[in-house]
Formats: sequence, structure tokens, C-alpha cells
Amino acid sequence: MKLFLKVLCTLLFLVEAVMGAWWNLAAPVKTTQSSNTSLETYSTLQKEACHRLDFLVERQKQLCMLSDKMVQVLQTGAQQAVEECQYQFRNSRWNCSTVENSTDIFGGVLKFKSRESAFVHALSAASLAHAVARACSRGELNECSCDARVRKRTPRHWQWGGCSEDIRYGEKFSRDFVDAKEDKESDEGIMNLHNNEAGRRAVRGRMQRVCKCHGMSGSCSVRVCWRRLPPLRAVADALSTRYEGASHVKVVERKKGKNIRKLRPIHPDMKKPNKTDLVYLEESPDYCEPNEELGILGTRSRTCNRTSAGLDGCRLLCCGRGYQTRVRDHEEKCRCRFVWCCRVHCEICRSKRDHHVCN
Repeated sequence: MKLFLKVLCTLLFLVEAVMGAWWNLAAPVKTTQSSNTSLETYSTLQKEACHRLDFLVERQKQLCMLSDKMVQVLQTGAQQAVEECQYQFRNSRWNCSTVENSTDIFGGVLKFKSRESAFVHALSAASLAHAVARACSRGELNECSCDARVRKRTPRHWQWGGCSEDIRYGEKFSRDFVDAKEDKESDEGIMNLHNNEAGRRAVRGRMQRVCKCHGMSGSCSVRVCWRRLPPLRAVADALSTRYEGASHVKVVERKKGKNIRKLRPIHPDMKKPNKTDLVYLEESPDYCEPNEELGILGTRSRTCNRTSAGLDGCRLLCCGRGYQTRVRDHEEKCRCRFVWCCRVHCEICRSKRDHHVCN
């Protein structure tokens, strides 16, 4: 019943959402109390909630209404994408900060066709494919379950068993849902579609085969295997590497019977991006100073690492403005010992540590 009320509260919150991208579903959920709600009323409410999400296009609303739990799955995908984005960019000038009371949870940052926009689109598409495939294997959606197609293959030294997570359905749903809002004729739409697909391929390319042995006395006379989704963190790590090496491109028209618009490197001596590379059309905005219109917080008062030469170092993170060193009291457990029976006793050690903050 508690889970039911939680889902109901989620739906009541979502109908208040404003225009923006589908990842606005990651916004914090307001809680309200409700009781005596039948399953039919809940199903009707769920469909009304999908229909009233103004930041979804018509096709996305149709997909949202496929299952009673689809809103939950979409919200899980959006929340995981934001959490992973903030983890990957925790030491960068733009730390994937979110903005309240905005038409987009990321503010206006993604109005630029930049590296950051490329990463967010790829990660969001990957996260939704991951969330849907995971929900399928758990029996939370009516339209899918475990991936039975893998069993058509006949390996020599082991056999398929268990529940293989259906990344194919996850990819298909993500492609149908996320790509539905993109204008395939615009420069931005072509860029976003490429990055969306790169994100989904990052999940598929890291699917794991997990095996378990069966037999007498620990022998492995029968080896049963199934396919498992990779941790989303591993996918985000891979996309972060792709972000660092993202390709600066332009859209060109190729006339071969009909106009075909393609992405090509902005400089002819640069490598042509493949389907797993991230691409961007514009340079990133300035993340050093606050910009209320774009939702950029700037880097003032950010903690930096004085000894690091990386992005988290004071020289780069503070944008040349310098930094202050403050001394803070620090407490931690120390000299821990086991006391019979059965607890661990620790002392509290106090020390002073330098804390570096950007000017």
C-alpha cells in the first residue's frame, strides 16, 4: 500500500510539470496523502498524468500510457541520468547542476549544441534503455519480459538459462521514445539523434554474460549462462571518455538523387566520427561566471584541489581567479578495536585540514 501511495503521489506531482525535455521527470517528487484509491482509478490517473505532461510530444505520451508503471520507469531513467551526470561532472566547471522553477531541469545550458548537450543526450538515452530493460526482467511491464531470443543460439560448452535482460527492447523503447521529439531535418536534431544512438550502443556493447555452475560436489557438469545489464556507472564512465574526445562537426548536404544531410568533421583533417562517438556543433558557453539566464552557477566558492593538475585543480576550476585556503576542523574514527562480544569500539581523532575554495 505504501508503494501504491508513493506511485500515486508521483503521478499527482507530474501533472503539474511544465514545458521542457523528458528528463524533467527527474525533478523531486512532492508528497501528498491519498487513500481508498482503486486500481481502476489509479490506471485512469496514470493515463491522465501521461496525457498532461506538457513536455512530452504526442508519441511520447502514447508510449507513457502503455503500462501502469511506465511513468515510474521513465522517472527512474531520468533520475539515474541526472545522478550519473552529476557524478561524472563533479569536478568540472559545469557540474551538471539542476535548476528549480525552470522549463528545463538543466536551465538553458542545453540550448547550446555543445559537448555537454551531447553527453546529456547520450546518457539520457542510455539510462532509459537501461531502466526499461531492467523493468522488463523484473516483470514490471506488460509488454516485455526476459530476452528469449538469446536461447536460439546454441553454444558448445554451456547453455542458456536464467533471465537474460532484454536490452533489445530497452533500446527499441528508448529509440522510439527519446528520438520522437527530435526534428530529423534540423542541425540540432541530427546531432541529438547521433548522440542518442551512441548512448544506447554504450549500453549494448557492455552487456555481460554471467554463468553459474551446476553439478555434484561442486563440479561444473552443467554451465548455465544469461545476459546481464552493465552497471550504469560503467556506461557513464565510457560516455565520459567519449565526451573528452567528442568530435566537433558540421552538417553538410550530399545530393545523391535526394538531399541527404550528414555530420562531417568541421576540419577536413579530423577523423570522421563513428556511431559510438559523441559529436557537437558549437563550443560550450562560459561556465566560470554565474549566468542566471542559462542556469550556470559559476565556480566561485567551489572546492578545488591545490595539488591536482586536472579539472578539479585550483588553477583550472577557479578560472585563473585564484583561491583561498581555509583551515577546518576534521573528525574521524580511529584506533578501532573489536570488543568481545560483539562490537567495534573506536576513538574520535580530531585534526585540522586545509580547505581550498575558488575566489
